[in-house]
Amino acid sequence: MKMIPSDYPRDHTAIVMAASGKTVTYGELEDLSNQIAHLFRSLGAKRGDGIALCMENHWLFLPVCWAAFRSGLYFTAISYRLQASEVEHIVNDCGAKVLVTSKLLQENFESLHAKLEYAPSCFMVDGECDGASPFELAIQDQPTSPIADQSYGERLLYSSGTTGNPKGIKKPLLDVELGADIETVKAANTYSFDINTVYLSPAPLYHAAPLGFNMTLIRFGGTTIIMEHFDAQQSLQLIEAHQVTHSQWVPTMFVRMLKLPEEVRQQYDVSSLKFAVHAAAPCPVDVKEQMIQWWGPVIWEYYAGTEATGRTLINSVEWLEHKGSVGRALNCSVHILDDSNNPMPTGEIGGVYFESMLTFEYLNDPVKTAEATSKQGWTTLGDVGYLDDQGYLYLTDRKSFMIISGGVNIYPQETENALISHPKVMDVAVFGVPDTDFGEAVKAVVQPMNMDDIGPELEAELIAYCRSKISHIKCPKSVDFLAELPRHPTGKLYKRLLKDQYWQAPA
Repeated sequence: MKMIPSDYPRDHTAIVMAASGKTVTYGELEDLSNQIAHLFRSLGAKRGDGIALCMENHWLFLPVCWAAFRSGLYFTAISYRLQASEVEHIVNDCGAKVLVTSKLLQENFESLHAKLEYAPSCFMVDGECDGASPFELAIQDQPTSPIADQSYGERLLYSSGTTGNPKGIKKPLLDVELGADIETVKAANTYSFDINTVYLSPAPLYHAAPLGFNMTLIRFGGTTIIMEHFDAQQSLQLIEAHQVTHSQWVPTMFVRMLKLPEEVRQQYDVSSLKFAVHAAAPCPVDVKEQMIQWWGPVIWEYYAGTEATGRTLINSVEWLEHKGSVGRALNCSVHILDDSNNPMPTGEIGGVYFESMLTFEYLNDPVKTAEATSKQGWTTLGDVGYLDDQGYLYLTDRKSFMIISGGVNIYPQETENALISHPKVMDVAVFGVPDTDFGEAVKAVVQPMNMDDIGPELEAELIAYCRSKISHIKCPKSVDFLAELPRHPTGKLYKRLLKDQYWQAPA
C-alpha cells in the first residue's frame, strides 16, 4: 500500500501550528509539495542532488521536506539557531542546489549569501531580500500534479556538534518505487501510527528525531501538532486540548514539566496519551520513574542516532524491571568493544557498536567514517555502555566525556543524574577539569531554579546531596553556577563549550 499525502482524504488535517493555529490539510500538503517539487526540478535539481532549508518551526517546513523526499533529493535541515558562519559551512559542505530560509533569519542570510560556494538558488518564506526571492511567489504558478519522475529522497542531516564540528551523515538513496513499504515505515508500526493518530511535536523540526517522526506520521495519515517553541505548561495544555495520542520528548523536557508546581501539573488531562517516546540523551532514573507514575505506562525509550545503523527500544513495563536501560536491539545486534575492538564480557563497560546491514558515511570525511567503524565493520555513535545477561543495553556516557581522576574512570552522566533530582537544580553539566594531583577533578556547573540561591551554601548542599546518592569519588569537588547552560534545543548539552573554558584557562 502506498503511503503519501494523496492517499488520505484531502480535508483531513495533516499539520497544526500550536501557537498560531495555522492548519494544513492533506490536500494542501499534496498540492504544496508537488508545486515545490516542480520548482526544484525547474532549478536543475535532479535525483541525488541536494537542497537545504534553514528556518524556524514554520508551517512550510514539512511541505518543503516532502517535496524533496518525493523528488529523490537529499534534504539538509539546518538549525536556525546557528551563526551565519556555521550555516555557510553546512550549505557549502552539502553542496545544496537550493536554499530555503525565512524572514526571521534575514540578517544571517545577508551575511552569508555572498560566501556560498555553489551559488544555490535562494528563497525566503514570509519575505524577500537581496539574493533571496519570495518562496511563496516562486511556487504559486507551479503545477499541483506530481512530477513525472518521483522517487525516494533522503535526509542528509548534520550532527549537533556537541563533541566537535558538525558532520554530515549521508545514507544511500532507496531504489524503489515512491510509497513502497520500507524499513522506516515498518519500524513506525511499533508505535501504531494510523489516520487517527494525533502527534505532539515539541522539538525543533531540523533535528533528526522530530523530522523523522513527522515525515513517517504523514505516511500513515496522522495529524501533527507542531509547537513553535517548547514550553512545559503549553505542552500539557496541547495534550488535553487536542487529545494527543503520541508525542516525542527529550529528558530535559520531562525535567521542566516535573519542575512545574504540582497544582499546575495536575490540572491537565493527559489520559489520551498512548505513546510518549523519548530519546536523544540519557534520562535520569528518578525522572523517568516520576513520569511513568504521572502519565502511566505509556513511556517508551529508544537509543539511536542520525546515522540510523541500529536502534534499541524499551517500554515502561520492561524499563521498570531494568531501570536505567535503553532497551534491547530491534533491527541490529549490539556489541560492546574495548579500545582495540575486542568484545567485552557481559556487564563490562566499553564502546557501543551496532551490527546491521544499514550503512552511512560522514560526508566529505572518510577519516571520521573510519573512526566510527570497528575492524568487524560495526559502527558506533561514540557512546559508552554495557549489556546485561538478557541483552539490555545501559549507557554510561559519551566516550569523549569520560573523566580520569587518579587513574579511575568516572562517567559524568551518573553524577548529573544524581544532581538533577535536587529541588533547587534546573539543569546540570559535569565534566573533568585540570587537577595537579589527580590529573582531572570532577566539576559541576549548575543552572539553579533561582539565581538568588547561588553561593557557597548551595555549593556545599549540592556536594553533600550528591555524596548521599553515589560514591564520593564520582561527586563534584566544586560547583559553579550559570543562569543557563548551553543546551541544544534537541536536549543535547554543549558540554564541550563549558569544558573548553576550564582547560584553556585552568585558573
